[in-house]
Amino acid sequence: MKKWNLVIDVAKCFNCNCCTLACHDEYFDNDFPGYAAGMAKHGQRWIDLLQRETGSAPMVEMTFLPVTCNHCDAPPCLAAARDGAVVKREDGIVIIHPEKARGQKQIVAACPYGAVFWNEERQLPQAWPFDAHLLDQGWKKTRGSQACPTKAMVTLHVEDEEMQKIVAAEGLEVLHPEFGTRPRIYYKNLHRFTSVFIGGAVSGEIAGVIECIADAQVSLKQNDKTLLETRTETFGEFKFEGIKPASGSYIVNISTAGFDPLSITVEVGQQSTFLGSIQLARAN
Repeated sequence: MKKWNLVIDVAKCFNCNCCTLACHDEYFDNDFPGYAAGMAKHGQRWIDLLQRETGSAPMVEMTFLPVTCNHCDAPPCLAAARDGAVVKREDGIVIIHPEKARGQKQIVAACPYGAVFWNEERQLPQAWPFDAHLLDQGWKKTRGSQACPTKAMVTLHVEDEEMQKIVAAEGLEVLHPEFGTRPRIYYKNLHRFTSVFIGGAVSGEIAGVIECIADAQVSLKQNDKTLLETRTETFGEFKFEGIKPASGSYIVNISTAGFDPLSITVEVGQQSTFLGSIQLARAN
């Protein structure tokens, strides 16, 4: 049967918070029996936006990651719940039943993603229910994906076999696959949030003036293996993206006609590395 999935393109998210606001508008002070009790006014973001700043001026990247209940196929919250307080529907949606979950704070602790919130006033564990009450009425999209201006959030209602074809074709990933929970929230371009970059700006003396050098050949090597190659842009800048944090030493090689080639050793840590202005020496 067809099941519900959500695909989030990290590269398209620019922190507008429309999905977060749409979720808050839908659930704050609104009860949907069998689906969700009203969420708290403060302290809960059932769809949240994480942000990361990496690099250093002038080469800085801001990346945003929408996170929510992953509607796992092997949900730890279901295993922790008593008396049927959490159900996994046949269409893939996980529901924390508001009439049965009261007082069961262990459901909050069971979620390894931190996506279940405790409503102190109601004494309820709560999470985003994939807008199931709307989908059951015939909606084709969640409110978050409907409100997203860049279509960074897309609702898919397909069979598992078709979803796996989409995952393979688009290179989709899930958060923390090592948890073994098999999420139904998928991410495209997740590396934008989880990886680091190495960048710099190449210049050299031309006719007695230090100028940016465009179209210089730049390669990235590790253990004598060339991993990536690029050319400098109009202002002499280059950037290698998708590098795993704390992955050791790399060598950046730069070469262009009329200048001596240059090799720079870079130790990659948890943050991106901007090498600054790299001035090449004129060839003899």
